[in-house]
Formats: sequence, structure tokens, C-alpha cells
Amino acid sequence: MYLQSDGKKNNNSSLTFKRKIFNDPVYGFITIPDNIVFEIIEHPYFQRLRRIKQTALTHLVYPGALHTRFHHAIGAMHLMTQAINALRMKGKEITDKEAEAATIAILLHDIGHGPYSHTLEKSIIFETSHEDLSEIFMARLNEIFSGKLSLAIEIFNDTYKKKFLHQLISSQLDVDRLDYLKRDSFFTGVYEGIVSTDRIIEMLDVVDDELVVEAKGIYSIEKFIIARRLMFWQVYLHKTVLASEYMLMKALKRAKILCENGENLFTTPIFKLFLKNNFTKNDFLNDKTLLDKFSQLDDYDIFTSLKVWCNHPDIILSELSKSLVYRRLFKIELQNEKFSDEYLQTIKMQTSKKFSIKDDEIEYFVFSDITSNYAYDPHGGKIKILFKDGKILDIAEASDQLNISVLSKPVTKYFICYPKTIKFAF
Repeated sequence: MYLQSDGKKNNNSSLTFKRKIFNDPVYGFITIPDNIVFEIIEHPYFQRLRRIKQTALTHLVYPGALHTRFHHAIGAMHLMTQAINALRMKGKEITDKEAEAATIAILLHDIGHGPYSHTLEKSIIFETSHEDLSEIFMARLNEIFSGKLSLAIEIFNDTYKKKFLHQLISSQLDVDRLDYLKRDSFFTGVYEGIVSTDRIIEMLDVVDDELVVEAKGIYSIEKFIIARRLMFWQVYLHKTVLASEYMLMKALKRAKILCENGENLFTTPIFKLFLKNNFTKNDFLNDKTLLDKFSQLDDYDIFTSLKVWCNHPDIILSELSKSLVYRRLFKIELQNEKFSDEYLQTIKMQTSKKFSIKDDEIEYFVFSDITSNYAYDPHGGKIKILFKDGKILDIAEASDQLNISVLSKPVTKYFICYPKTIKFAF
């Protein structure tokens, strides 16, 4: 993805463009709608997203999955522009200011993501979600751009009077999901995730300030829900991806403990700050400089440290780091029922013996958890289908081809991870 322009630099060294275009591998040419959007994209806070992979460690399973949060944000912005145009064509009133604000809100919806996205969300900062940090970033950018983001923040926080604009950003059928399904499918090569974004967007409408889908688009929505289910099990919750992400979290936890115990552990300077401290949302709100420091942290800080930790004398940190750097990932087993305590203890005993580690340290090499997949969660907001007679039904009721109500129930699986070198008879 690169930028083309036909603009020139003025005396203030700022760029003024008549035409701003990204060449995106998924959608082709994407036009930047106005100058404020371009200026936000050019800001270092947003440029940081180029250095954070969209799907974290998924590239260890699907080598092409190296696209970034930057790609996704630009793609979601493009779909927002399409959605606004489609709704305007149907007579829905969306002012230029509202269109600009909704575009900015979706552009910045993921700006709070840290290194490796969701994987380290609870390892680097605490009691703070990436949504919290996105709000803090947006508030700071609003100061920088003299209040020009105020309406975007209202829409993002769902405090603006036109609720359907927020639904385009965050709902069961938002442009965020439409882009990441199509984009992640493209870069992983998992074609089951392909959805017809053009068709879905053209079928959008608004009734009583709520986003709805025209009934003739129902099959595209069914495909969208199925695609989500397949992408979660084949990509986002793929067992090897799960194993690698948990291993990275364990490596971070070990590094943090070593730092707390006085170890002068190698890291990049900015990474060390977050390893040594347990920052929360209040810290970001009370110390404005902390956000600038967080904005310097990205995937490269983490991976650079892992490479050096491969040779660290601590066997736990070095083994975990080598396993990630050289892709010697742990074995993972998934099943529908909880693993027996006897089975877990057998694995732990063999692992403890092989690596000569203490009982209270075995959690780094043998760990278990559960994972759930919601293809469609009506409790988080419904996808409403609009029929010609004006009747509106939830997709689970309206669908006559697939039992969507079944897909609205979470599927939970139990898993256990441990080194592949552990061999035992059970």
C-alpha cells in the first residue's frame, strides 16, 4: 500500500494535495476524502500502526499474514466512505461534517492497539483495553487538531444523536468486521472468509435511527456470519496460533518477573519502561507523556528483545524465546471437554523433569485454558433485516436457508499446551 499524489509542498512545509490515493491490494485505489483525514494519517500516532501486525502471530501458520493495523484502518475508512454514499443515495441525511467525523472515528478505532495486537493487551498495560487507549489517543489528537475531532469522538463513544453512525463503527455488522474478514482472508489465503462487502453495503438502510439490511441482501449476511465462524476457527483461533500467542504472553510474564527481581534484562529502552511498570488507564490520563512513550512501542521492540533473550541464562526465558524466534512451537491439544487433572499432572511431571524447573515455574511450559467462538452474538446487538412490507426481523428469525440461531450460541473448547519434546505414555 503506497500513496500517490499530485500535490506540492508549500512554504510552511506542509503538503497540500489535490488528489490523495492509496493503492490497496484488496480494494484497489482508495481516495482519502479530505485534508484533515490525510493529516491524521500522517501523524506519528497513526503511522505507528504500520509497525503492528493485524493478526499478531498468525503468520507463523499462514506466512502471508504480515499485513498491519495500518492496512486495516485504511480499508475500514474506505468502506465507511462507501457506506455513507450508499445511505445518502437512499435519502438518508448525513451532513458533510457527520461524514467526515464518522470517517475519522473508524480510521482511529484501532489506534490504541499495542504490539502484537490482542496478544499482549494484558501483558504490557493493565486494567486498560485497546478501546480505552483509542479514546485517549483520540482525545489527544483532538487537542493537537484544535477540536476538529470532537464530533468523531461523540460518534465513536455512541453519544451522538444519530446512533446508526456508531453502528457503522461498532456493531454486529460494522465496516470494521467487513474489512478485517475480507483483508485477513486475502492475506492468509483462507478463502472461506471472503465476504461481499459491496453487496452488503449497498443493502444497508436506516429505520428509526437503526442500521438495517434490505431483505434481498439476506444471503450475503448469512455468508458473512458463516465466514466469521470459519475464520475464527481456521485463523484467529487456529490451534497453532493459540499456542504461539500464549507462549509470547508467557515469555513476557517471565521477562517482567526477572525485571522485578532486579535482572538487568536486555530490551529496547521504551519496552523496558513498560516491563518495569504496571501502568493502568489512570496513569495515561494523569501523565500526558506516557501516551507519547506508548506510541513508540511496536512489534519490533518485542521481537528484537526475543532474539536476544534466546541466549539468556534463564532457561525459561531462553526456551520460550527460541521457540518463538525459530518456530519451535509447543504442542497443543483441543477438545470439547475439560482435560483430566491426572492427564495434566502427568505432563507437568515429565516437563519439570526434562527442563529441571521448579513446580511453581511449570506454568510457563505447561498451560491450559478455554477459548470460545461467537459467530453471531445477538446479545451484543442484532443484525436486523428489513422486508418490503416494512417488517423488521433479527437475522436469526429471518433466515430460511441456515439455522443462524444455532450459530448465535458460543462454541467453547478446552486446550492444553506443552513442549513437543515431552514424550510420555498415558
